[in-house]
Amino acid sequence: MRMSKWMLSVLIATLVLSFGTGNPQVLAASLKDMKDEKNTLEKKKKNLNSNIQVKEKEISTNQSKVEQIQEKINQLNNEVEKTNSKITALQNEISETIAEIDALKESIADLEKKIQERDEVLRERARAMQANGGTVNYIDVLLGANSFADFIDRISAVNTLVDADRKIMQKQAEDQKQLEEEKKLVEQKLAKLEADKSELEELKASLQSQKAEQDRLVAQLTKELEKLNTEKTSLETDLHEVHELSAELTQEIEAEESRLAELARQAEIERQKRAQAKAKANTSSNTGSSNSTSSNAGSAPSVSNGTWTRPTSGRVSSEFGGRNIGFASSNHRGIDIANPVGTPVVAAGDGVVGRTGVIGTYGNVVMVTHSVNGKIYTTLYAHLSSINVSPGQTVSKGQTIGRIGMTGRTSGPHLHFEFHVGGWTGFGPSAVNPRSHVPI
Repeated sequence: MRMSKWMLSVLIATLVLSFGTGNPQVLAASLKDMKDEKNTLEKKKKNLNSNIQVKEKEISTNQSKVEQIQEKINQLNNEVEKTNSKITALQNEISETIAEIDALKESIADLEKKIQERDEVLRERARAMQANGGTVNYIDVLLGANSFADFIDRISAVNTLVDADRKIMQKQAEDQKQLEEEKKLVEQKLAKLEADKSELEELKASLQSQKAEQDRLVAQLTKELEKLNTEKTSLETDLHEVHELSAELTQEIEAEESRLAELARQAEIERQKRAQAKAKANTSSNTGSSNSTSSNAGSAPSVSNGTWTRPTSGRVSSEFGGRNIGFASSNHRGIDIANPVGTPVVAAGDGVVGRTGVIGTYGNVVMVTHSVNGKIYTTLYAHLSSINVSPGQTVSKGQTIGRIGMTGRTSGPHLHFEFHVGGWTGFGPSAVNPRSHVPI
C-alpha cells in the first residue's frame, strides 16, 4: 500500500510537470490513467471495508466465546470454592470425630478395665464354686446362724450376693455389647467421612482440571483476538491510505476535467468569434437555411445548423431507456444508430476530446467535452471500428472523429451514442436522452 502511494505521488508529480508543459494530449491521456487508478482504489476500498467487516465479525464472535468461557470459568471457580468449603467442613468434622474417638478410647479403656475387674470377681467366684463341688451351699450358710436375727441377716446377705452375681453378669454383658456397638459406630463414621473427603478431593481435582482447560482456551482465544485486532488495525491503516490516495486522485481528476472544460469553453468562444466574423463578411448572402437532409447509408451525415448535429447517418435501431435484450432487461443509456462498418461518425458539437480507447463492453470509444453557454456536456461514441482523434484535440461540430464498427459487445454494426449533462460518470445518473438536445 505504501508503495502504491509512492507510485501515485510520482504520477501526480509527472502530471504537475505535464501541466507546466501545456501539452493537452498528454494531460487528457493521463486523465484516463487517473480515472482507471481511482476505479482501482474504489475497488480496494470496497474490498478493505468488506475485510474489515469480516474481521469485526470474527472479533465479535471471538469475544463472545471468551465471555462464555470466562462465565464458565467463574462457575467452576464458584464450584471449587464450594467444594473447598465442603472439604474444610468435612475436615473439621473428621477432626471432631477423631476427638470423639480419642474420648471413646478412654471410655473404652475404663470399660475394659471394669470388665476385666468383673471377670476377676467372676473367676474368683467360679474358683470358689469349684472348691465346693461346683455349687455354693447357701443352706449351710443359713443353718449356721446363731440366732433368728442372725438367720435373717444371713438370708439378706445371701439374697444380696445372688443379686450381685446376677447384676455383675448382666452389666458385663451390657458393657460388652456397648463396647462392640460404639467401636463399630465410630469406625463407620470415620470411614464415611474419609470416603466423603476422598470423593470431594476427586471432585476438586476434576474442577481444577476443567478450569485449567478453560484457562487454556481463554489464552488461545485471547491470542487469536490480539491477532484479529492487529489484522483489523492493518486493514484500517490501508483503508485510510486508500482514502488519502483516492482524495488526491479526485482532486487531480477534477483539475484535469476543469482544464478540459475550460478548453471546450475557449473553443466555443473561438467558434463564436469565427461565426460572427463570417456573418459580417456574408451578411447579404447568408440566408441561414437548414442544411439538414437525409443521408444515405454509409455516408457522413449532413451538418445541421445550431449547436448540435446528428453524429452519424443511418436507422435508429434502439432508443434511450429500458429495453428487453432477449435474456434480460436493461437500462439503455443512449441511442443506437445502425449502418455498415466504416460509416463516418462525427462530433455532435464543438468541443475537446477528453478520452479515447477501449472501455469494456463499449469497445472503442471517443468522448468529447462540450461547453455551451457556460454549461458542460459530454458526448460518447461507442463500438467504433476506428478512431480519428486523440485526447486533448479540439474538434468542430460535424468533424469526423471515427467510424461505425462492431467492437465491444454488439449484435451488429452500429453507433452507440450517449449524451451526458456534465462529465461522464460511468453508470451514474448523468446520462439523458440525446433527443432532448441533438437532432437525431
